[in-house]
Amino acid sequence: MLFVVVAFVLALLSAVSNAQCPFPGTKTVAVISETDFCLFLPPYFSSGGIAANENSAIAFCTKPLAAAPLAQIFPNDFIRTHHYLKNNVRKYVQVTGRIRREKYCLKSSDQGGQNDKRRPPGAKCDGYPHFVELVEPNENIYCIRCCMSSNDCPTDRDTEGCKAVIPGDYS
Repeated sequence: MLFVVVAFVLALLSAVSNAQCPFPGTKTVAVISETDFCLFLPPYFSSGGIAANENSAIAFCTKPLAAAPLAQIFPNDFIRTHHYLKNNVRKYVQVTGRIRREKYCLKSSDQGGQNDKRRPPGAKCDGYPHFVELVEPNENIYCIRCCMSSNDCPTDRDTEGCKAVIPGDYS
């Protein structure tokens, strides 16, 4: 019996030590290109899903970006697709696409939530005064838009989802 308990504890410690366990980092995200962007996600071992962790969310990026210092790197294969759009007339940038929720232990029942300059406290998108981001694990989709005008980054539609708030390519 003792052998089974010891084996279980060692297996658990091994799993925890091999998992990506981010530490609180930057509250700055960035949208630079289709392959260089960030999103806010809950701390790795948090419970309650995206919405319950909006105030404690931390930035994750596709790779280290000077625009988002101390941001974590997305887990391997978390971002499945990414579609970048830059609107030079209205002065916003956005990325929309699909995620693999299981790569970050997000639940299929999690209907997601929204981050913006109010949540987490002090959040911002580099180079833009406004941003809105939604992650919807139940649909395996995400979206982020960084804007010069608050009209292009509506933060009062958080229950409507990505496709309504940030129209784009979600394939």
